[in-house]
Amino acid sequence: MAEAKVKYDRQLRIWGEQGQAALEKASICLLNCGPTGSETLKNLVLGGVGSITVVDGSKVEVGDLGNNFMVDESSVGRSKAKCVCSFLQELNDAVKAKFIEEYPQALIVTNPSFFSQFTLIVATQLEEDSMIKLDRICREANVMLIFARSYGLTGFVRVSVKEHTVIESKPDHFLDDLRLNNPWPGLKSFAESIDLTVADPVAHKHIPKVVILVNMASEWANSHDGKLPSTRQEKQEFKELLKSRMIAMDEENYKEALESSFNVFAPRGISSDLQLIIDDSAAELHCGSSDFWVMVAALKEFIANEGGGEVPLEGSIPDMTSSTEHYVNLQKIYHAKAEADFLVMEQRVRNLLKKTGRDSASIPKHTIKSFCRNARKLKVCRYRPIEEEFNSPSLTELQKYLTDEDYSVAVGFYILLRAVDRFAANYNSFPGVFDGGMDEDISRLKMTVVGLLNDLGCNGQTLTEDLISEMCRFGAAELHAVAAFIGGITSQEVIKLITKQFVPMLGTFIFNGIDHKSQLLFL
Repeated sequence: MAEAKVKYDRQLRIWGEQGQAALEKASICLLNCGPTGSETLKNLVLGGVGSITVVDGSKVEVGDLGNNFMVDESSVGRSKAKCVCSFLQELNDAVKAKFIEEYPQALIVTNPSFFSQFTLIVATQLEEDSMIKLDRICREANVMLIFARSYGLTGFVRVSVKEHTVIESKPDHFLDDLRLNNPWPGLKSFAESIDLTVADPVAHKHIPKVVILVNMASEWANSHDGKLPSTRQEKQEFKELLKSRMIAMDEENYKEALESSFNVFAPRGISSDLQLIIDDSAAELHCGSSDFWVMVAALKEFIANEGGGEVPLEGSIPDMTSSTEHYVNLQKIYHAKAEADFLVMEQRVRNLLKKTGRDSASIPKHTIKSFCRNARKLKVCRYRPIEEEFNSPSLTELQKYLTDEDYSVAVGFYILLRAVDRFAANYNSFPGVFDGGMDEDISRLKMTVVGLLNDLGCNGQTLTEDLISEMCRFGAAELHAVAAFIGGITSQEVIKLITKQFVPMLGTFIFNGIDHKSQLLFL
């Protein structure tokens, strides 16, 4: 493990030892190892994923040498899956790698049970019919699935799982859990033990902002019928009250208190997003409930009882101007409260596990502790089956995107990526693949687009001639620069799903290489 820590040091700082352990246990299957698939897998192999299986029935052609650096001249005529697999194994010999020389489209039809052995499938460059079939298979087997495709100067990435729950969502911006608007007795007692009117200027400068704000909020509430500032005017008056207690203009602790005063104004209790999770039907437990939903059920009980409407305290405090003694005491007070909340939550989780017929120790202590620390930031992601999105996308959203200048190219490429599959089914080749018939292909693709839009309920609408012509000009090529970008996005989403950290993309990601834009469509 010490060697692994050195090898993966940078990423361990991002997702920690548990995240890395999850990666090292994961088994990834890649369908089609062209540049998009190869670039995706390269990132995962370098990251230390446990095992990879490459499925591709094609041979390396001369044209592959210009867009896939994992094959060279000596590879021409040989199995593409074998060559790519061999290259990837060289990048990280700790990763178990194997290849299967078979076309994924055939495997999806002839051996659907094959996919159930993997943690996650990365399906690249599949056409619509195969995507729908594979999505059904993976959902039935509860295997995570990501579709990725690059096509000329565009590409897409789409996660497809029934449900993905995230404890460590790691949002960029989130308020510190200080409870200044709702201090528990231990914090309130400590704050009240410190005199804000102390005459010693050095001592006054080193009263922590938490103590200042708890005491000032209490003082305000005592003169306002027990209520904290709520209106804009009241908030301003509260800040002026804070300023009036400064005895010198250079008191950093009071400046910090002013900057953090929004913690006093924040509404008590839990967010609407967390309320939706607690009220979710999945929180009604049964013997098959996942660990996540058992802990959500325990959280619901905690909030209604011991929490007094609040989640377990996170227990950490930010750096702040303070005497060492005050700061250390504050740390102890926050830590003690968090530990007490955790012990209550742990007992509730153990009791619920018993009720559902499971081993009461089946959820590890460290998992419950992590859940408590992140209770305010829980996320539940659910994805529509790809068949539903293709056959009945949200008409309101689709029409909005088509008429929105900012989204028109992205949704145009989304429609065209589907239209070229219809085109290929009808004419046995992608538009622009063969020389000499470009004008005819443009006309055919335009008709295909109109037919697709009509089927989706957008009667009488079409896309710009320029965009349709561009799609024909692409000739279904996988450009290395675009493939590398799409592969990078795809591998990022794979890591999110496997480590259960950060929030995976919820929509369909479209890359617009013409304008250098990336956008999510929610259809």
